[in-house]
Amino acid sequence: MVLEAAILLSIVFAVLLVLGIPISISIAISSFATALYMMPFEAAAFTSAQRMIVGLDSFSLLAVPFFILSGIIMNNGGIAIRLVNFAKVLSGRMPGSLAHTNVVGNMLFGTISGSSVAAAVAIGGVMNPLQEKEGYAKSYSAAVNIASAPTGLIIPPSGTLIIYSLVSGGTSITALFLAGYIPGILWGLSVMLVAYLFAKRYNYSIAPKVTWKIALKTFLEAFPSLLLIVIVIGGIVGGIFTATEGAAVAVIYSFILSFFFYKSIKVKAIPRILRESIEMTAIIMFLVAASAFMSWIMSFTGIPELISGFVAGISENPIIILLLMNVLLIVVGTFMDITPAVLIFTPIFLPIVTGFGMDPVHFGIMLVMNLCIGNITPPVGSALFAGASVGKVSIEQVVKPLLPYYAVIFIVLMLVTFIPQLSLFIPQLLDL
Repeated sequence: MVLEAAILLSIVFAVLLVLGIPISISIAISSFATALYMMPFEAAAFTSAQRMIVGLDSFSLLAVPFFILSGIIMNNGGIAIRLVNFAKVLSGRMPGSLAHTNVVGNMLFGTISGSSVAAAVAIGGVMNPLQEKEGYAKSYSAAVNIASAPTGLIIPPSGTLIIYSLVSGGTSITALFLAGYIPGILWGLSVMLVAYLFAKRYNYSIAPKVTWKIALKTFLEAFPSLLLIVIVIGGIVGGIFTATEGAAVAVIYSFILSFFFYKSIKVKAIPRILRESIEMTAIIMFLVAASAFMSWIMSFTGIPELISGFVAGISENPIIILLLMNVLLIVVGTFMDITPAVLIFTPIFLPIVTGFGMDPVHFGIMLVMNLCIGNITPPVGSALFAGASVGKVSIEQVVKPLLPYYAVIFIVLMLVTFIPQLSLFIPQLLDL
C-alpha cells in the first residue's frame, strides 16, 4: 500500500508539472489523488481542507507577508543605488572592482529584500551598464550578478529559513538566522575570488581611489538602509521582539525610510505596492497550505519511512547519505522553486539526518544552500533568468562563464555540509 501510494503521488505530481500546471496546484491535486486512493471521497475532501487550514495556523507564518511587504517597499525605495555606492567603497581597488561591488551589493540588498530575483534585478540593473561602460564582457558581468544573487536567502533575515523553521517542527528562527552568516559570506567571498581571477586574466579596470570624505558621505547615505538589518536581527537576538514582530518592524522602518527620509515612494505608489504584496503572499500561503497537505499524506502513508529505509539500504555511512542528499537536492532545485522544495523535502530528510546526530539548524542551512544553487541553475532557476534578462544576455551565453562559480559554490556547500561549526559557531556562541 505504501509503495503504491508513493508511486501514485510521484507520477501524478510529475505529470502535472510536465503539463505546465503551477506547482502549488500540482501539489494539491497529486495529494488529493493519493488521499482518494487511501480513503473514501468524503473523508479525503474533509481531510484535505482540514490539513491545509491547519498548515496555515501558525503565528510564525505571519512573518512571511511582513517580510514580503518590506522587501517590495525596499525594492521601490531607491535603496539599491545607495547600497551599490557603499559596496564600491567596501570592494576597494581590486582588479574587477565593479564586479566585486556587484557581489557585495547583492549580499547587502538580498539580505534586506529577502529575494534573489530582486537582488539580481536591482543590483544588476545598476551595475551591468557601469561594467559594460568600463569594458567588462556582458557574460562576465551577468555571471557575477547571477552567482551572488542568492546570498541574501542565506544571510538573515531570510523568509526561507522561517518556512524551514515552521515545517521542521519549530527549529529556533533566531539560531537559523545567526547560522546563515558564515555560509552566506563564504558564498559571496568564493564568487569574488573567481571574479578576481577572471579580472586579472582579462585586465579589467581598477576603481579610482576614493577619498575619506567621499567614503564617509557614502556610508552615511547608506547607513539608514544598513540599520534595518541591525534593528531586525539585533531585536530578535536580544529578545526584544520575535521574528514575526521583527518582520512588522521591518515594514514600518522601510516605509518611513523610503517615504519620509529618501522620499522615493509617492502616495500614489502605495496601492500598487500593497497589491503586489497581497498577490505574492497569497501565492506563497496557498503553496504552504498545499505542501502541508502533501506532508500529511506522506506521513499518513509512511512514505518518509519508505525513503529512509531506502537510503539506509544504500549506506549507513553519514558521509555517503549527506552526499546523496546534496546531489538530490541540487537536482530538485534545478526544476523546483525553493519554498515548495523546503516544504516537501524537510519532513522527508530531517528525520534521517537527526537519526545520525545532525543538528536541525545545520541541516536547515545545508538544505537552503542546495536549493539556492538550483535558483541559479538551468532549466528553471528564477535568479538565473532574471540575471540574464537584466544583463541582456541569453542563457546559453551566461551558463559557460557560470561554470567556475558553480564549482567554488559547490566547494563551499561541501564545507558547510561536513564542517558543522561553520553553521553552528555563532548560535552556540550565543547559547542558542
